[in-house]
Amino acid sequence: MLLTPADPPPFEVLRAAGTSAFFLTGDHAGRAIPAALGDLGVPAAEMGRHIAWDIGIAGVTRHLSALLDATAVLQAYSRLVIDCNRNPAWPSAMPEVSEYTPVPGNAGLSDAGKQERVAEIFRPYHARIADLLDARAGRRTIFVAMHSFTPSFKGESRAMQVGVLYDKDARLAGIMLDLLRQEGDLAIGENAPYALTGQTDYSVPTHAESRGLSHLEIEIRQDLIADEAGQRAWAERFARLLPRAGAALAAA
Repeated sequence: MLLTPADPPPFEVLRAAGTSAFFLTGDHAGRAIPAALGDLGVPAAEMGRHIAWDIGIAGVTRHLSALLDATAVLQAYSRLVIDCNRNPAWPSAMPEVSEYTPVPGNAGLSDAGKQERVAEIFRPYHARIADLLDARAGRRTIFVAMHSFTPSFKGESRAMQVGVLYDKDARLAGIMLDLLRQEGDLAIGENAPYALTGQTDYSVPTHAESRGLSHLEIEIRQDLIADEAGQRAWAERFARLLPRAGAALAAA
């Protein structure tokens, strides 16, 4: 066993009975490390950086869940332990190096070690999402994957403040992009700073595309949501825009 009773559970569910059509996920919301893994050999300062988690997105999602009365599922463990938005078979799921930072606790990881992380963190998180979505069968559900991105990656600055990602179904993302542009005060990325594909992402293809659910992925720049005020402001913005986007999609 990897996790003990002293370790946090692999996920937290907010408003399981929420009335909103929106269903929120936070694949990189937490940065916990199982006690059995120590610190993975990663300095504490590095664990505060974007390589370990999506800074600020848990706070945004908590506020947004409350404002919309939307169900949300937040993953508790660091993406350096296992990235819950990657297929576990991919090397990026348990990286030996993240950006420029070595992760000694992942170097030469045995198959048994990998499977412990899959069985006790990755699989329960995704199973809970699937169970909650199953319980909504026949009810309108719009899947929103919540993420944040670093202002600078490998020395390259990112001026955009928010990104909207999509792959095969661009309908909802296109509406949201238009609404964000109408705000008039934002630098916006379309499929940027990342692209969403079945070869790079796990959650949206597995839970939304496979079920035919309307969906999008939101990326917010981390310096904008590093504190409570920023988290609340962005949650309020999306609490205003998401219902408009959902209504426009329904009317299309």
